Amino acid sequence: MLQSIRDRSRSWGAKIIVGAVVVTMALFGVESLVGLFGGGGDEVAKVNGQSITRQELEQEVQRAIRSGQVPPEQERALRGQVLDEMIGERLLLAFAEEGGLHLSDEQLDQVIVTLPEFQDQNGRFDTDLFRNRLASAGFTPSSFRAALRVDLKRQQLQQGLAVSDFVLDSERETLAALQAQVRSFRYHALGAEALDEPVEVSEEELLAYYEEHRENYQRPEQVRLEYVIVDRQEMAGEVEVDEEALRQEWQNRGRDADRRVSHIMATHDGERTREEAVERLEAVRERLAEGDDFEALALEYSDDPASAEQGGDLGVISRGFFGDDFDDAAFSLAPGQVSGIVETSSGLHLIKVTGLDQPSFEEMRDDIAREMALGQVTSDFNRRVQSLIDESFAADDLASVADGLGLELHESDWVSREGGEGILSEPGVMSEAFSEDVLVEGFNSEVIELDNDRRMVLRVAEHREATVLPLEEVRERVAASVTRIKQREMLLDVARQQVERLRAGEELDIDWQQVEGATRQRDNVPRSVLQAAFRLPHPEAGEAVFGHTSDGERVVLIALDEVATGEPDEQVDAFVARMAEQLRAQAAVQGLRSHLRETSEITRR
Repeated sequence: MLQSIRDRSRSWGAKIIVGAVVVTMALFGVESLVGLFGGGGDEVAKVNGQSITRQELEQEVQRAIRSGQVPPEQERALRGQVLDEMIGERLLLAFAEEGGLHLSDEQLDQVIVTLPEFQDQNGRFDTDLFRNRLASAGFTPSSFRAALRVDLKRQQLQQGLAVSDFVLDSERETLAALQAQVRSFRYHALGAEALDEPVEVSEEELLAYYEEHRENYQRPEQVRLEYVIVDRQEMAGEVEVDEEALRQEWQNRGRDADRRVSHIMATHDGERTREEAVERLEAVRERLAEGDDFEALALEYSDDPASAEQGGDLGVISRGFFGDDFDDAAFSLAPGQVSGIVETSSGLHLIKVTGLDQPSFEEMRDDIAREMALGQVTSDFNRRVQSLIDESFAADDLASVADGLGLELHESDWVSREGGEGILSEPGVMSEAFSEDVLVEGFNSEVIELDNDRRMVLRVAEHREATVLPLEEVRERVAASVTRIKQREMLLDVARQQVERLRAGEELDIDWQQVEGATRQRDNVPRSVLQAAFRLPHPEAGEAVFGHTSDGERVVLIALDEVATGEPDEQVDAFVARMAEQLRAQAAVQGLRSHLRETSEITRR
């Protein structure tokens, strides 16, 4: 969550969550640490007499890098951007304070205790969760608290500017009409076939482009890895499980499976004694032994009329439906078996299991075999993992570890911090490979737990720093880029010439694609083409207006034929009104920023 704040801008809306972290930490004990706007260090800028120190700038830069959104190699460019943002913040904060804006500690505290990001599943503030997220973002409690105060003051200022502005009814009506407008136009994409001659790239052009765009041809820092894996699934694949054991396991699982049962019940409630009920069911048992049908006997003998009409069927049952005695008998039977006489509170029963709510043995065989094999190798797996921990910790290489444990020593190709394919793309692998102990000190890694069944240890076999690749290695890529750029420029020249000819009334052999009644939200027309069509001026009656635009590598001719008034839409009108107000508010804030920069004393070192 804290890292995602850096994904967005440094606006108050993004930073209020970050700043809110300060508050709660303050509630649970603020440490005496360096603040966001405090501390010494060399001065890098001065804003109306107030210094921004190198330490403050570096803190902000490192937080942006730690967020993971800014690669370390872009640190230099980032530093200038961050300093510019810090200057803008100081100007807005000073303006707000001069205007008398104030925030109490209680207001700051109230923000944080209500944030769901720091609450547990029961909606209560969780101190551990809060502290972990604060630490992971690289902030101190005092610097967060200062940041929150700055952001909330800036929010007050921006909201004040926003509500002081307004949009006239006539402006809303004009904007709504523009939004609802529909246009009919034609367009044609120019390709390489529109050029009189193919694009040719000189060696001088290649070299010039390569020198100007060297950063695009960097090879990142890379390592080549050796690694070993202990895989419980692989170990289990070498185990053969006895077929009889598999069938027994399937039957064992069936003991607790839901099952379909039938019964024949004999009651003893005054008209019949218990002994008579027993004799009645014993007679049924004898007839079953002679081969009579259970369903027919249920209809003849059972005192449960509802099930008797269904051949004694009670449907599918789970444990607990009919009590312990009934369950003990029903769940001890295999399909087709009939129990002895079972007594429950409702009477005496003969129970027959007619089916299990369980896949057949053939359907379950492979899964059962795999699970039983995994169970058989678990102890050996744990022993091998412990041996891997012990051996890899003490060894100066991985080859001897692999030999000693009977493991395969794998070798990777060159991979960067972004990871490779397969196992090298799994979480935690590349962070371990580029850790200081492994990369710098040359040790074997700690055992990496990939999942429940796999453990891995890796070692850096070779390491090479980031570098710009020589032109000869990237010649084809450079040539392709230069060719695309030159072709696009040549096509733009062709487009400009053809537009002039079309405006002069000349008829050209162009295969136009027709678009009728397009709105600004049309989704089956390239976005750049649609936008260009809506930027062209209104055509005179019967005459088209011509223009062109670029769509990536393509260049597109456009002929606007007609502009019409669209149907009014209340939702669209409301949306446009809101957008207009937001744009006016943003313009007001940007205007204040510009004014403050123009009228303030700002120096950079």
